[in-house]
Amino acid sequence: MQDVVLAMLAKEPAHGYELRGRMRAALGPLGESMNAGQIYVALARLGKAGLVTSERAEGLPDRPDRRVYALTPAGQQRVAGWLAEVNWPKPDLTEFHLKLVAAAAGRLADPVELVDAQRREVLRRLRDTQRAALDRSVDPVAGLLLEGVVLRLRADLEWLEACERMWTGRDRAGRRAKA
Repeated sequence: MQDVVLAMLAKEPAHGYELRGRMRAALGPLGESMNAGQIYVALARLGKAGLVTSERAEGLPDRPDRRVYALTPAGQQRVAGWLAEVNWPKPDLTEFHLKLVAAAAGRLADPVELVDAQRREVLRRLRDTQRAALDRSVDPVAGLLLEGVVLRLRADLEWLEACERMWTGRDRAGRRAKA
């Protein structure tokens, strides 16, 4: 969650409620259960770690003052590292989806290039797992686990193909490309 919050701040400084809205919009129906407290806990931890700064911004007459958060140079470095990280088969599809959205929205990286990097890693793991599954000395019970891993990796590849199709039809900011 912290890396996602940092990446969402890379586009522009924001207050916690605004960040929650961006994430909920990016997740669609899956974002409905997102608790605002999660965002504020992440922001507090990021502030203690020196990755974000905050300042009070005057609110509107009918709204209280808000705290606006911005990245520090260390926060910018962490975002760059997170975007370059290839962490498959960690099965957190939501985090990877938000990485693509934040990368596009903040013009931090090309989402299709991020998908390509993930696909290369999944293909490498798939080859290794298939080789292990073909080894005749593998116990049949362990072979069943290997078969499950192969099926999971194939499903991940299909999802990455869907991601690529979606982001190929969009510009770098995540908007539908004009025909």
